[in-house]
Amino acid sequence: MLFDVRAPMTNAISGGKILLTGAGGSIGSALAKTIVGLDPRLLILLDHSERNLYQIDMELRATPDHDVHLPILGDISDRALLVKIFEHHQPDIIIHTAAFKHVPLTERNPISAVRNNALGTNVLAGASQMHGVARLIMISTDKAVNPISVMGASKRVAEHALLRWTNSNSQMRALRLGNVLGSEGSVVPAFQRQIAAGGPVTVTHPNVSRYFLAIGEAVELILLAASLEGAEGVFIPELGEPVRILDLAHQMIEKAGFTPEREIPIAFTGLRSGDKMTEEFVSDRESLEPTGNAKLHRVKTPEIVPDKFDALMRDLSEKVERRELAAALALLYDIVPEYRPSESLLGLLKDFSA
Repeated sequence: MLFDVRAPMTNAISGGKILLTGAGGSIGSALAKTIVGLDPRLLILLDHSERNLYQIDMELRATPDHDVHLPILGDISDRALLVKIFEHHQPDIIIHTAAFKHVPLTERNPISAVRNNALGTNVLAGASQMHGVARLIMISTDKAVNPISVMGASKRVAEHALLRWTNSNSQMRALRLGNVLGSEGSVVPAFQRQIAAGGPVTVTHPNVSRYFLAIGEAVELILLAASLEGAEGVFIPELGEPVRILDLAHQMIEKAGFTPEREIPIAFTGLRSGDKMTEEFVSDRESLEPTGNAKLHRVKTPEIVPDKFDALMRDLSEKVERRELAAALALLYDIVPEYRPSESLLGLLKDFSA
């Protein structure tokens, strides 16, 4: 078990009913394996990927705590399903990890990213408040800060949704994380495959850098955020130093027993659509506040006007369902005015209107 039983996060989980969205993903499955060891009354695993849900279900069935989890195949955008879950199981805590998060893929499929990340989270948050779920913790991303990708912008809208629906009876928190090592789409398994194949190891730019944390660290921070008392809003972890991706490539090649550049070549491919040279956790419109725990800081961010936000989300939902990309992006910009679409997305917009 990852945590001391006296830890605050253990107390938050023990005896509770937990709904985990995206339960079959990299972070979701790591959370599920940890949570079942913290003595919950019930762990509901929600995922729209049959393959991923089956995998985590089978893994948990092989553990001593196999009788506390319930797999549900479904989508966070399915309001009727959520209502059934809330009415029948009455979860105490929701940990929301479900998201489309691969930047280049979501740049090519922006409607799906907005529907899942932004609209889906708004449905989940609204239904959670309506049914009195005590706490909802969402995994957000540093890419939501001054976003240049639709993934980042859609996650910023998701943060807005939590700020819109949170109240004293249903506290909602977004935790911005950087790149999680070993997660799906992480650079580490990609580098490992490339090294095993003899190279080249592909790096987008010599100076590109990212903030990294291990999956175990991410799990601890998420459960720590879940354990905070009387706290709502957006949070970030205590940050280390960013890692230059080229340095990471060198380290991994050397660890594998090869000499970088000579035995394993490195190829620079250029920044991908929606990529930044460096990521940031706090925008110029935001500031940090202490939480009472040195590992987490609260981000003081502009307030949400509920009526205006609700109207924009209704319009966004209509445009997404009609697959009207130009109108959807215009509304995305209205909600997140700091969003700057990538050139490739603007090119896709031209294709949609052709």
